[in-house]
Amino acid sequence: MGIREAVRIALAMIRANKLRAFFTVLGTVVGVTFLIAVITLLNGMDAYMKEEFAGRIFGNNTVLVRRVPELQNGPVSEDTWREWQRRRRFTMNDAEWLSANMRTPGLLSYSYDQSAKVGDGRGREVQGVNVIGASADFFRVRELDFSAGRPFSTQEAQRGVPVIVLGVDVAETLFPGRNPLGQTVRVGGDPYQVIGLLEKQGSLFGMSMDRVAIAPARSPLNGGVFPWANTVEDISYKVPDGALLPAAEQEMIGLGRTLRRLRPADENNFSVETAKNSLGFWEKINGFLMTALPLLVMISLVVGAVVIMNIMLVSVSERTREIGIRKSLGARRRDILLQFLIEAGTLSGMGGLLGIGLGIGMATLVSAVSPLPARVSGGAIGLALFLGIGVGLAAGVYPAWRASRLDPIVALRSE
Repeated sequence: MGIREAVRIALAMIRANKLRAFFTVLGTVVGVTFLIAVITLLNGMDAYMKEEFAGRIFGNNTVLVRRVPELQNGPVSEDTWREWQRRRRFTMNDAEWLSANMRTPGLLSYSYDQSAKVGDGRGREVQGVNVIGASADFFRVRELDFSAGRPFSTQEAQRGVPVIVLGVDVAETLFPGRNPLGQTVRVGGDPYQVIGLLEKQGSLFGMSMDRVAIAPARSPLNGGVFPWANTVEDISYKVPDGALLPAAEQEMIGLGRTLRRLRPADENNFSVETAKNSLGFWEKINGFLMTALPLLVMISLVVGAVVIMNIMLVSVSERTREIGIRKSLGARRRDILLQFLIEAGTLSGMGGLLGIGLGIGMATLVSAVSPLPARVSGGAIGLALFLGIGVGLAAGVYPAWRASRLDPIVALRSE
């Protein structure tokens, strides 16, 4: 018997016993569905963390220098937290000294941020705006695009001119139906002229990135909305090529130690981070989840295999006379073995295909109604299909072997 003929017989048996076929592959469908959904969501999260999250928090090809780490890999002890709080803050002059002394090609910016209220002076207000005081190169380092207007210039930043760039959410709330450019907004009671509008950035884990306002660091924000005068929280150094990132990181550590007057034996009292080494916590979590969750999902596939084996054994018992007739007409043991193996593989393969569709649909639905992203990979689909068919073949081995071992004379006497 050829494989095509075996598949045809298997499909005919499935059509003849639709309900039984459905319950036979139910375990496979459930297992493959959740396997695809889990891997799709984890792949999406991994890409999101590396491409979106890291790019927005750190910037692409960027070294971030801070008084304390931006991200912590695990819990922080109380002693460590207290040591961080005792560290001296970086100043704008520190940032400019670092910029002047860096030899690795790149671009430096500095910034601080504070949640504050932004109003138009006429009663309209936006609460909880991420107000950022920054240097002029901040927009280039963070690769921020403009929908209208312009960023503030180096001269405006150095002189602390009260000009401001607004995110979409802030601009649309304060100036509905009007052009915000040239209008005046108030931050911390001080007036700022709107000179630019950022392109829509979307959200990060459900938090809007467009609820933002950016002004020169030396503007009235300095010592006003941001209480520590002349200090900065983030110093970012962007290199033109990722290959230069390790050199820039090491050079920034050396200059930071010089700036802080640290002895060779002293530990760093500042943090130097890149997206790669700061996402180590996510690599560990993702590695654990990619190992543990699929293993848990495999339990349902094992249950599905047991169900398929039992149903196939019932099928062998019901079709004993058919097997006897086929053997008496010249069917060999391997023909019978192949027929039942392919029938089991076809059953579970169809369950795998159904599970793949349901899994992708479930992941897409979760992505649509929550901040969790989804990314379908060909590898996950291939793995699911392989497991789906493999479960059926493994489960069908014993029933197929029993069917092939039947004595044709005894089988023909079966009722």
